[in-house]
Amino acid sequence: MTQPVALVAGANGIIGNAVAHELRSHGWKVRALGRKPVNGFETLTVDLTVPVATAAALEAAGDTTHLFYASLSPDSNLAIEATRNAGMLSNLLDGLEAARAPLQRVVIYQGYKIYGVHLGAQAPIPARESDPPHMPPNLYMAQEATLRERAKRSAWNYVALRPDVVVGDVTGNPMNIALVVGVFATISQKLGIPLRFPGTEKAYRQLVQFTDSALLARASYWAATSNHAVGEAFNVTNGDVFRWERMWEDVAMFLGMPLASPVPLVLARHMADKGPIWREIAEEHGLAIHELDQLVNWEFGDFVFHTETDVISDVNKIYRFGFTERMDSTSSLLTALDRFRGKNILPLLTK
Repeated sequence: MTQPVALVAGANGIIGNAVAHELRSHGWKVRALGRKPVNGFETLTVDLTVPVATAAALEAAGDTTHLFYASLSPDSNLAIEATRNAGMLSNLLDGLEAARAPLQRVVIYQGYKIYGVHLGAQAPIPARESDPPHMPPNLYMAQEATLRERAKRSAWNYVALRPDVVVGDVTGNPMNIALVVGVFATISQKLGIPLRFPGTEKAYRQLVQFTDSALLARASYWAATSNHAVGEAFNVTNGDVFRWERMWEDVAMFLGMPLASPVPLVLARHMADKGPIWREIAEEHGLAIHELDQLVNWEFGDFVFHTETDVISDVNKIYRFGFTERMDSTSSLLTALDRFRGKNILPLLTK
């Protein structure tokens, strides 16, 4: 059997990095693609919004058999976001086509925004892949429309995976809830403050879910190799649900911190002056990253901690199709925090 060759777009991110490592563990040749080099992997550095540059970079990827697309360029204007991200995907596919790559399958990642949660909508609970779409623009809808049309005239096919809040242990990604929690807790302890949930009381008690990055990576390998998955979309979560009310208790116990009732904050505004405090913490503990704005995006924390509706995905479809792995979400978050301590990103908090 010919060795599969994967191109992982967005391999510096929380999803792409885990996918790259998982594929390599299966003996695949893995090439990363992004705006900056990916540690440990051959990397094609390119801005996917520039067609000519993308095509030139992909001349070196003419052996690609599988594309894993985890790149994202967010924008507050949803129409611009949808057009730009669909265009980036098209530029990449054009480049692989020009390089005559023997592409067999594309695996793409769609967030829970596919169900309209970012618009304040209450998605049907649990959200199912068969639920009707909402009024566009939506970047994930635009990307899948691009894939659907191009697949009709191509030799390759595609699979869409739909994680929710992804938990992992990589830095440099703005949508990393483990870092938001870990940094917020560290600063709280430094200031002698108990661990308080920084969202609303209602959000504290909603049912929510995680997707562990390693679990998603294993689902990605399955999606790339299963004949049953072709042309389908699958929700991928840890398979359990929780309330922040209980998770916050577990985090406080794990970090050895006292717990107190929630105080709703707008983190993007309230934590804007905490850079000097973090530098002091980093110097005291010899941490790897001294600049707070390089470590965490508080706006993402605000989005998660102010979600006042249940967020639950129906994962029965992917189980029926053959991927049946589950994971404990508390273990997922606490393990990520522990790994950040091991990587010298977070300090070892003591009681």
